[in-house]
Order: sequence, then C-alpha cells, then structure tokens
Amino acid sequence: MNILRLSAATALVASSLGLGMAGPASAETTINALYMSQASYNEADVRSMTEAFEKANPDVKVNLEFVPYEGLRDKTLLASSSSQGYDVVLFDVIWTAEYAKRGILADDTDNISAEVKDEIFPGAWTTVEYNGHYYGMPWTNSSKLFFYNKEMVEKAGFDHAPQTWSELVEQAQAMKEQGIVEYPIVWSWAQAEAVICDYTVLLDAFDGKFLDKDGAPVFQEDGGLEALKFMVSTLDDGITNPNSTEYLEEDVRRVFSSGQAAFALNWPYMYNLANDPKESDISGKVGVMAPLGVKDRTEASGVNGSMGLGVTANTDNADIAWKYVQHMSSPEMQNSHAERSLPIWKASFENSEVISGREDLMKAASNAFTAMIARPTLPNYQEASNILQVSIQEALLGASSPEDALGSAADQLKSLTDQ
Repeated sequence: MNILRLSAATALVASSLGLGMAGPASAETTINALYMSQASYNEADVRSMTEAFEKANPDVKVNLEFVPYEGLRDKTLLASSSSQGYDVVLFDVIWTAEYAKRGILADDTDNISAEVKDEIFPGAWTTVEYNGHYYGMPWTNSSKLFFYNKEMVEKAGFDHAPQTWSELVEQAQAMKEQGIVEYPIVWSWAQAEAVICDYTVLLDAFDGKFLDKDGAPVFQEDGGLEALKFMVSTLDDGITNPNSTEYLEEDVRRVFSSGQAAFALNWPYMYNLANDPKESDISGKVGVMAPLGVKDRTEASGVNGSMGLGVTANTDNADIAWKYVQHMSSPEMQNSHAERSLPIWKASFENSEVISGREDLMKAASNAFTAMIARPTLPNYQEASNILQVSIQEALLGASSPEDALGSAADQLKSLTDQ
C-alpha cells in the first residue's frame, strides 16, 4: 500500500481522481463509512465529497452512516468486533491512542510520504499519531481561538489587542477599573472536556507538557502548574466571570456575543455567529487571533480539537478505503468545503478563494494550528480526562491549591497507566 509516493498534495488529488495509484477497484465494490451528524463538515458536505469520489471511481459504492458525536465512539467500538463493520471511520483526536491500542485502525504510516507530512500543519498530525505511527489522515482542523471586543479594547485606552497572557491581565484590569465591563474574561471551565481544552491552551502557552518521553505525568510542575495558577489568579482578581466554572462553549458564546465580556477562548465556529447581527449584539466589533503566548517563551498557543479519518484494521478493502480517505482529505475537497471546516493544508491558508472575506480568522487559525498541542495521548484518555477535570475544578473553586490538585491528579494518572 505504498500509495503516497508522488509529490504531496498532487498525489492526494491524483488518487481522488482515479489515476491508478491504488490499482483498479473490482466491480461493484462497496465500502462502509461512519461519520458524525453534526458540527464541522455537515452531512451535505460529506455526501457531496463522496459523490465526487464515486463519480471518479464508478466501480466503487460508498455507503454512508451518520450518528451523533455522542454515539460515534461506541458505534465504532461495537462494529470493530463485527465481520460486517466499517471500512472507514471518523474519530476524535482523544480516541486515537485507544483505537490504535485496541487494533481498530490500520497503521498507515508507510502510506504517508515526507512531502505530505511537510505540507500539513504539524499540530494536525497529532490528530492521527500514536507512538510515532499514523492511523489515518487528519480531516477536520480545529483549535480554540482568542476572541476580543475591539470597541472595549479601544475604549480602555489600548491601541492593540493583548499579545501575551500578562497583557490580557493588564487590559482586563483596566477595563474593570474603568467600569467598561464587570468581568472582562469568560471561559468554559465547567467540569467537562471544555475545561481540559482551555487548560491545554494555557499549558501550551506556558511551555508545559502533559507527559514526559516515557509517558509519566509532568503537568503538575513547571508550565502545567503555572497554567493552573494563572487560571485561579484571574478568578481571585475578579477579572474572570465567576460563572465560568459552570460554563460550556455555548455559554461563552452567549456572554461574549451579548457584550458582557471583552475576551474569550472558543472554537472557530464562534467567529461567524459573533459577527451575525441576528445572533450577536457586537457584530462588526469582533477581533480574533491565535491564543496568546508567554513573553520570552511562546508566541502563540492552541489545543488540537481536530478529527481524523482512518481505515479500519479488519476491512477487506484496505486499498480502496485508503484511496477514499485520501480523496476526502485532499486539498481539492478541503478547499471547496472550507466554509464549515478549516483545511489541514498549509497552502490553503494562502489561497485567495479560501481566505477571502475572513482573512483575520484564517491568519488566527494558521498561527494556532502551527502552535497547538494535543491533550494527553493515552489509550484510557476518558478516565484520565475525568481525573483532570475534577482536580482542576477543585483548584478553581478554592477547594484545593493548584499544587495539591495537580499533584493528586498526577498520582491518580500514574496509577491508571500502571494498571
């Protein structure tokens, strides 16, 4: 299956157009693909992309199935033990290690050339990577971004948005003192996956790591500890909305779009909604950039919220399934459907047709995709996330010091990984 041996993007497009890179399909070949039914590329996008593949490969039929995100993992795990399962599955970045460890996904490392690796954002590759191997192709590309209210920044006397987290604190304190807004910052810090994503952004900014090279927890020290201390300090200083400890991303969007906050972290989807007069009171006042860095350490930060598309290990149609994955992740498909999901390809962010009308969003995303890191890459990620959620919440609510909270989480994670 050494398919990707032409130059990068050209190879993917050539394959999607049926130029013989994986060999001819047998007549009436059918493959089954599993997707989610909401967010990012919608069902119409997936069907449109798939129809283009079938047109270029008339001897192949792709059966599509859509389930809610909440059922995607369970459906995949259940089907993996069936002889009539899926050939291609969509998977979240937080499931890659589990799927690889369970043998659900085929290892496609040898199918991905150095050229392809170089032409896709480094952070996007963490979506499909586990222990140095690649289990599919990145498909959707996403990181939380930093949003700010341009009018409030100007009103507070600043001629530019904050460039570092310390500048954010400075501007937020000025806004609070001037009575511009009671709580300048809003976050999604509810005890859910949302708080892990915000914490990951800050850990990245403070140049921390979740795990060392041997897989042992190290987030309880250095940058990881500084990140949680920063979170707590913004609450103690009264510049973070105290309800943030109960908020999810939609709550953040609502508060920011109603003009009750000057600064927020959220996924790219908020950009269009915050600029929509039907959905927002601050349309035209929204600024966006990559999440901030820490002076003399990092210029930007981010968290990988992307998803991958991979071939299952038990498929009888591996070559055709991989060809389909190549097609769905090709520059041609991604650029023509970039309205709802940002591309994985660096060159797409210099394509005038892709970036037109949203240059600021594309620049912000490009910088975030270059900087972003993944959450802990662990086969038992769900349990690890729950442990971290509880510990971070304890610190945010003042029930534990950041040192004790993260120390306890690290001990629990070590016990978990030693099992």
